[in-house]
Amino acid sequence: MKYIIKKFGMMVATLLVVSLCVFLAFNIIPGDPALKMLGTEASPELVEQVRAEMGLNDPVLVRYARWFLNFIRGDFGTSYNYKVPVGSMILSKIPITLTMGIMAFLMTVIVSIPMGIVTAKHENGLLDRSITVINQVIMAIPPFFSGILITFIFGMILRLFTPGGFVNYTVSFGKFVRYLIFPAVAIALPKVAMTVKMLRGSLIDESQRDYARTAYSRGNNTNGVLYRHILKNAIIPVITFLGMALADMIAGSIVIEQVFSIPGISRILLTSISNRDYPVVEAIIMGIATIVIVVNFLVDVIYRIVDPRIGLEDE
Repeated sequence: MKYIIKKFGMMVATLLVVSLCVFLAFNIIPGDPALKMLGTEASPELVEQVRAEMGLNDPVLVRYARWFLNFIRGDFGTSYNYKVPVGSMILSKIPITLTMGIMAFLMTVIVSIPMGIVTAKHENGLLDRSITVINQVIMAIPPFFSGILITFIFGMILRLFTPGGFVNYTVSFGKFVRYLIFPAVAIALPKVAMTVKMLRGSLIDESQRDYARTAYSRGNNTNGVLYRHILKNAIIPVITFLGMALADMIAGSIVIEQVFSIPGISRILLTSISNRDYPVVEAIIMGIATIVIVVNFLVDVIYRIVDPRIGLEDE
């Protein structure tokens, strides 16, 4: 229990530090949101009046405290540019980005774990070497470039989907999911390659330990030792990686949305950055950061459940 409490405290502390950094970052960027709203022809008096109404004249720590307390209550403020609550602007876009990230994560788990096991079982064989070479190539290609290649090959040549033909989940959920398959593949590819490499190495390392040799000496076959003894120990670091990968995939979905012309969070984010619409930008970045931090906390908890020896010094 002390281990979980400690990790929870670290999560809260990290969230506070990240939120402060995010808030301060957008307060030191040159440019006045009030002037951006009113235009360069606005009188200094009117600009000052709008700044007062927006609370921009308050001390920075006062504004941070007000913003953070509102954020944890679910109040993300009002858009400077559109004059509407930020929550209502991004609420309809969140399912798009989350769905794409989760689909990429599921693809990674479904493909990489069996492949990692196969390569470890056939260490240094033709299949293992072939997959290792392919993994190295995939890991060297950025996801956005993979997205461009996928669009060109599967969209323009094979015509398995229509580039730019996104269908919203409110119109047809089936067509929505089908369109997101290819963007999700672009996100998942490097994670699959890294997970296969990690699981393969972990399985090979565990297979050389004394408990594995003892299990073999008792007459157990390769599959029996692998699935009953080795895998449950080798999978622990992979679980940690996959937890971090999930958060990374959700964040990485924003980049891929631009490649596939998907109207998700990225479109609002880029428009808000150019318009210095800080409440919108801060809400999106903090939302992503919160997902990453919470997922990492949950991974630590799962890590402890899988291996109760972890964190015993905190008990």
